[in-house]
Amino acid sequence: MTFIDRADAGRQLAAKLNPLRDADVVVLGLPRGGVPVAAEVASALSAPLDVIVVRKLGAPTQPELGMGAIGEDGVRVINDEVVRIVGASTRDVRDVEKRERVELERRARRFRAGHARLDLAGRTVVIVDDGLATGSTARAACQVARAHGAARVVLAVPVAPPGWEFTLGDAADEYVCLETPASFYAVGQAYVDFSPTEDADVVAILERARTRDNGAPLGAGSGALERDDDVVVIAGGTRLSGHLRVPAQAVGVVLFAHGSGSSRHSPRNQYVAGVLNDAGLATLLFDLLDEAEERDRANVFDIALLAQRLSGATDWLREEEGVNRLPVSYFGASTGAAAALWAAADRGSQVAAVVSRGGRPDLADERLGDVVSPTLLIVGGADEEVLELNRWAQAQLRCENRLDVVPGATHLFEEPGTLEAAARAARDWFLGHGAAPARHP
Repeated sequence: MTFIDRADAGRQLAAKLNPLRDADVVVLGLPRGGVPVAAEVASALSAPLDVIVVRKLGAPTQPELGMGAIGEDGVRVINDEVVRIVGASTRDVRDVEKRERVELERRARRFRAGHARLDLAGRTVVIVDDGLATGSTARAACQVARAHGAARVVLAVPVAPPGWEFTLGDAADEYVCLETPASFYAVGQAYVDFSPTEDADVVAILERARTRDNGAPLGAGSGALERDDDVVVIAGGTRLSGHLRVPAQAVGVVLFAHGSGSSRHSPRNQYVAGVLNDAGLATLLFDLLDEAEERDRANVFDIALLAQRLSGATDWLREEEGVNRLPVSYFGASTGAAAALWAAADRGSQVAAVVSRGGRPDLADERLGDVVSPTLLIVGGADEEVLELNRWAQAQLRCENRLDVVPGATHLFEEPGTLEAAARAARDWFLGHGAAPARHP
């Protein structure tokens, strides 16, 4: 079995875990790669999602050998037998714990972004990772979940080596795995796309899950959909992978241009797309380059090429039943913002509106004056260098435009509420300007 990506693995794992739907379940993802897998499981089980931040306490002379583990809120699990075997003193254990505690708290602050840990007491806890190799982190996570009061612990992974559950013993009450290849050598072998999950991706996934759990529609994607399909976009003869979501009675369609180092799987862009879907806007997230082109880093910063692909995707969309008559807008992040503005300049009044989030519109440079589509530039207030570049770019625009500064936000909008603020601003701009094509000034 091969998984397309972590989201695909999560959906397949969720089907295996479906009997837990009626239990009092909390789903915990192991950061970072386990979180996008866990998000799909939590969504399918209608369960709350959180991270489980743990640190193994490695023996002083054998760091790979765990003397125990620590978790948030002072949770501490010590294996006295291992401590005795390695001859670690009380001071040795204390020193290791002190060092690991600092790192644990740093990670917890980053991932939780000011939110409290979910209460596990008396609940069934499903711990999810993108795969299991040695199992040391997963074992620590199970120990910490029990120490937090979990009544039952289920460890679930898409792929693991044969006999993995025997290696872990009674760390969990139940083990679930989809694939145990005899020739196992690494978790990544089971994935077509095993690109790294960044800290900011984890924060965005958790923020979207909290919004869903709080019952708010923002980003939940809960409205009726006419289409929710993986698609192949043909742009200039190049086949590009994408995902098209079309709400019932959609009033417009937004094409996403991601930044360098990102893809159609970007949790931040998916979060924004969910907000737009809830507002009645269709979305197309797609890769601007094929796999071969992505290997040449020069292509990632070739704004003219990226703009050409965005324009080609627009032409492809014009042939798609159900969206071919909808007003088209562009949403760009980072270098994708420059591509969006460049493409908008080329297509003139065919583009209803453009939004840039944390973008580099300055890279569109000489094309900025040709943009006629109403343009919104969204920048984090703490992203000072990019903010100055956006102010310069805004001065070059001759179309209707506005610069929105989100207070306290850094470049990736990781801080609590900042991505939500950016998504709301984008939604309102598209709804205010995307009902009809732009007009020349």
